[in-house]
Amino acid sequence: MPSLCRSCLTSFETGLPDRARCPSCHGPRITTHPELFDLTIAHMDCDAFYASVEKRDNPELADKPVIIGGGKRGVVSTACYVARIRGVKSAMPMFQALKLCPDAVVIKPRGSHYAAVSKQIRAMMDELTPSIEPLSLDEAFLDMTGTANLHGEPPAVMLAGLVKRMKDELGLTGSIGLSHNKFLAKVASDLDKPRGFSVIGKAETMEFLHDKPVRMIWGVGPAGQAQLERAGIRGFSDLLRWEQDDLVSRFGSMGLRLYHLARGEDRRRVSAHAPMKSISKETTFFEDTASLELLDGHLWRLSEQVSDRAKAKDKAGRVVTLKLKRANHAALTRRVSLGDSTQSADRIYRTARPLLDKALNEGPFRLIGVGISDLVSAEGADLTDDLLDPNAAKRRAAERATDEIRARFGKDLIMKGRALRK
Repeated sequence: MPSLCRSCLTSFETGLPDRARCPSCHGPRITTHPELFDLTIAHMDCDAFYASVEKRDNPELADKPVIIGGGKRGVVSTACYVARIRGVKSAMPMFQALKLCPDAVVIKPRGSHYAAVSKQIRAMMDELTPSIEPLSLDEAFLDMTGTANLHGEPPAVMLAGLVKRMKDELGLTGSIGLSHNKFLAKVASDLDKPRGFSVIGKAETMEFLHDKPVRMIWGVGPAGQAQLERAGIRGFSDLLRWEQDDLVSRFGSMGLRLYHLARGEDRRRVSAHAPMKSISKETTFFEDTASLELLDGHLWRLSEQVSDRAKAKDKAGRVVTLKLKRANHAALTRRVSLGDSTQSADRIYRTARPLLDKALNEGPFRLIGVGISDLVSAEGADLTDDLLDPNAAKRRAAERATDEIRARFGKDLIMKGRALRK
């Protein structure tokens, strides 16, 4: 049986299905699997990344529950494993997290610092394979096909070396999922966190999935799960009883995806150049508000931030979306499709503002956000003459001039009056 010691990276064969100790270092961190040295699609997920960085940087936090997030009105971005034992989860409202874990150390996110650490991890990945598809700062898919010839070791050994190097050089840990496609690799990486290394082989795929709940599928949240349950689908075994046409008729394109995933099939490639799907920004208020003046000021500032990011990425969007969240966390989403694409703060704001006006009576709100999607290249954006708004071209010219001044002298040099409403 192919086996690997994740402590000293010794690979060996054993007749035992689960050898207790490494023959070289006698360590217990052994991974054993019949297909261990044949599989090539991996998912690496850092363990409680933001919290782990903070604990690394401040050793006094080592044994304390740490929550990364905003104020009492915000949500949990990341919780360390000490806090998770108490029931704290990512995306949980902060007030709820502090009820579960009142002694937690709450730290505001340091986005630029986490991004810098993420680049160090990415540099280590780049030494293994050019086929890397990042999902966020702390996780990525890796296609290790053909790398055994380059490195002289199977992918499993190189991946174990990656997380060992992260621990030795950066003081951070990660978990590896190894399988024959992206869906199963991501599922595997969640099976044994933290510091896990889990394998799902081709031969065992159907047996492994049979008794698993559909919430295991990435992208099936509470709303999707409820929709599936109304159709009598709670687990993968339920999905297998449905014909493909029936699933598509009931759930649309999602039905086709469910049909294939229920059989462990995922033909998506690991894409090193996965397209950006949307650009958005949002903010959570300290107090619920239905004040149009305050909401308007936030909407403008967020529109500017979305515009700035779109311009930096040389992207424009053909759909503008407004997001609002009530005090009970129920979300309202409204969107408008444009005739052409935009990256203009003025146009994003003026498209979203009527949506805000129509939704105002459903407040008060605890969050507002705005974004653009259906992204395309910025070439040709905002060129269509707006016959109903003869001043649109003048405003866009003023925005371009403002961008140039901010680029030279700082983004806070010029502000619109509505941006001061807080």
